[in-house]
Amino acid sequence: MNEKLQNPKTIQNQQQDFQNAVITVTEKAVKQLKIAMKSAGDENQILRMSVEGGGCSGMTYKMDFDKQQQEFDKVFESNGLKIVCDLKSWLYLKDVEVDYSNDLLNGGFQIKNPNADRTCGCGTSFSA
Repeated sequence: MNEKLQNPKTIQNQQQDFQNAVITVTEKAVKQLKIAMKSAGDENQILRMSVEGGGCSGMTYKMDFDKQQQEFDKVFESNGLKIVCDLKSWLYLKDVEVDYSNDLLNGGFQIKNPNADRTCGCGTSFSA
């Protein structure tokens, strides 16, 4: 028999997975973000994550501090940090992990994105 095996996931399961996806920020990254918030004068800001067109791979990650969430934002909490993401960016950022490294050559914030088909060498640009 040469029947194609079908993916056992139903559309409902895929929709549930999409709804349950999160953005995770590691403890090391939260610590660095809190330091940056403190130096900006407000330790209670929200981390806003988004994507923009551009960069060497097509899309670029963007991280900003915000004082409030917008009406249609997806809202998360990770290691005590509140994170928001607009719905358009959410399509590309679901299940990402933000980490921080002190490495001298490749240090800074690092985004691990399971949705990216390819990433650039700098780690701030990707395609999906």
